Order: sequence, then structure tokens, then C-alpha cells
Amino acid sequence: MGIKTRQVNDANRFLAKNSLGFSPQHLQLEPFVQLLLFLALFISASSFALNCTLPPGTMPRPLVPVGQADAGPIEHILVIMQENHSFDNYFGQLSRPQFYGSNVDGQSPSHGNPDDKGGVVTIFHSPTLCPSDPRHSWDALHGDWNGGKNDGFVKTSGPGTMAYYDERDLPFYYDLANTFAIGDRYFASTMTQTFPNRFYLMAATSFGHINNILPINKTQFSQPTIFDAMTAAGVSWKYYNDDTGYTALFQPMYKANKNKMAKIKDLTADLAAGTLPQVSFIDSGFEGADEHPDGNIQLGQAFVAARIQELISSSAWAHSVLFLTYDENGGFFDHVPPPLACLPDSIEPDLSAGITPGHFDQLGFRVPFVAVSPYVKRHFVSHEVYDHTSVLKFIEKKFNLPALSARDANANGFDDLFDYAHPDASPPLDFSKAKVDTSCTP
Repeated sequence: MGIKTRQVNDANRFLAKNSLGFSPQHLQLEPFVQLLLFLALFISASSFALNCTLPPGTMPRPLVPVGQADAGPIEHILVIMQENHSFDNYFGQLSRPQFYGSNVDGQSPSHGNPDDKGGVVTIFHSPTLCPSDPRHSWDALHGDWNGGKNDGFVKTSGPGTMAYYDERDLPFYYDLANTFAIGDRYFASTMTQTFPNRFYLMAATSFGHINNILPINKTQFSQPTIFDAMTAAGVSWKYYNDDTGYTALFQPMYKANKNKMAKIKDLTADLAAGTLPQVSFIDSGFEGADEHPDGNIQLGQAFVAARIQELISSSAWAHSVLFLTYDENGGFFDHVPPPLACLPDSIEPDLSAGITPGHFDQLGFRVPFVAVSPYVKRHFVSHEVYDHTSVLKFIEKKFNLPALSARDANANGFDDLFDYAHPDASPPLDFSKAKVDTSCTP
């Protein structure tokens, strides 16, 4: 199934204020406790200062040639972006004592959302590995958000949006997250569906797009991408994917770099041969391993585990970092209201009549994120605000590339995740946990 089919499927799926989420228990707190809770939330919100002073084109090291790598030990950057799950949906249960406990902003049993009948649907363990697909258009997600109350999920998509997974369902992912560094403030770049968020990962802007729209000819989309910047600077890169892949959305860039479009088997070969490029973007394709509902989520877990196992077994591992993230929350509940963001450019959202008003100064909901490297802090939770352009910022800082938009120019670049002085190249991962239960099928 290629991009065009996914676009149609997402269109068919579309047709078919507090940081704790809505909970009836919150209304029953004593006034003094309510005051303490309010102050805690106020202090937490106030600690995030939005700084948008850096313009597009900003260079990390202005006096150094473009493309010159810094002196740090990271030589290879790998990026895997999967599909459509919120942080709470996958990693909310990391707040239990055997994982990160109170150090991660995870789920509480009281988290819930009101339904249309005056009741409240609280979070529950998903009974299936093949979840139904909540609505996740611009309108739907803004309805979920409801101005920061995060109380519209059930009314928008039904009770299934409140389901979560844990180590019983995703044992390898929980092992991975509990071993390496995660972020509990990593948000989708914009509050809408897949393509615009993929645009942010590749171009630091969705250049007005709010839905899954395809280029109408081979001159679209011509927005400059991180791939153009790397090519111009002489930074080696490849895009590994067994389908058409999202790079084909930028047709001029795609046609000019056909030699850098590779298959997953080529990634395996490059790792074995010691020929991994400096930057690798990896997509699982559209046949279930991307974790998009209603596919079996364990297929994606197995795909990611295989890529990480190949990396750790290779000579590149000693000088690599792999970032695993998800494009958007897919309509699944998350209790943390997304913060404001820097406008990437002056292009307004392409809002037709009747579409919910909004701008690109608002991040989307939290998504799972793990940084895997000998140099990341072990069993660490970052509370810094990140989005997909943070990945670009890390690449730009490493290879001294100009920022593509104001969003990546001002993004946090994962600095707090690393401890370069104390590398650990022997992570205790159990890859046998990445098994696939085939009892559910889409």
C-alpha cells in the first residue's frame, strides 16, 4: 500500500484545561489541595519559556564551513518515525514504580474524558493489539484538545481512544524505554494528521498544509528539505524504505536523489559492510509494520527491534545515535496539553470554510520518543519540550547546517539526553521480547 492508498484510507477514516486530563475526582479535592495543585501546574507551565528569536538560515557555528561535523563522537544519526500513537497510549504506564515512577509524567488511573451521555470514560488496558483508528484530522484533534482541556477525545472518537498498552503488549519497547533516554515532553509538530507532521520532520514546516495532500505534479513539493541541505553541504545520507516512502512527497528532491533512496535490505548490508551514511532516515512502509491502526502494533515493535539489533551488532554502533519517534498521536488520548510553538514561517494554515480556526504556533499532542546510543544517559527522562524539528536541530548542529525555518532554528536539540564522557556500548536489551502475536489481524 503506497502513499496514495494511505491518503485515501486516512480520508475514509476521517469520514467514518488541565494538565491532568478530565477526572471527576479533581472536582472533589479540598480547596487547599486545589490551590496547591493549581500552583504546581502554574509553576510547571511557567517554566517553559518560548524563545523564537532565531530566524531561518541560522547557522549553529557561523565561523565554521557548512557541512563540517563537530568534534563529538557521534558519526551516524539514524531516525525511525512510526505512526499514530500518543505517549500515554504507549508509554503512559512507565509511571509505575518498576519503571520510572513519578519521574515521568505518565498516566493516573483517574485520567478520563466525558462522553456524550454525561458519564466519564477512564483509561483502560487495550483488549487488542489491533486497535481501531480514532479520528485524527485537524478538526478532530483540535476538538480533542478543546483549548487545552484535553477533554474531547471520547466525544470525538469514542471510548477506544482512552485505551493504553503496557509491557505485556510492548515488552521490547518498554525494555528499550526503561534502558535508554526518553522524553515526556516530545510533541508532534502540529495538531493534525500524518503528512503535515512528516513535512515538519523533513522541512521544518508544513508550508500551509493541514491534511494528507499529495503533490499534483512533479514540480511539487519544492519546499527545501533537510535532504537538500545535506546534499548541498556534502553530508552523506540515505532514505531506507521498502515502499515509495514519504520523501516522494517532495518530487524535485526525490528525483534528484534517486541514488540515495534505498531498501531495508540495503540498510542491513550497509551496517554489515561498515558503509552506513552519516544520516539515515528509516521508514517501515505501509504494510502493517508502521503501527498505524488498525494494524498489529507488535509488527512495528519487531521491525524497530530488528533495526536496533542490527545497529548494535555493527561497527557503527560505537559512534551512532538512533531516534525513535511517532508522527502524531493518531487521536489517542494524552493528558498533557500541548504548549505553544514558534511559527515556522509566515504561511498560514490552509483552512477551508468550516474548518476549526488555528495557526502553526501550537504543537500537537505528545508522542513516544526514545534516544538509543552508547552516549545517551541510561534510564533517563527528559522534561525539555521537543518536537520533530528537534531531530533536524540535532542534525544541523552536528553538521553545521542552516536552519530550514524559524521552528528548527529555535528548537531544543536533545542536549540534555547525552553524557559523552561516560559511554556504555553494552545495553542489556532482550531482543527476543519483540515477538508478534498473530491472534489479531486488521
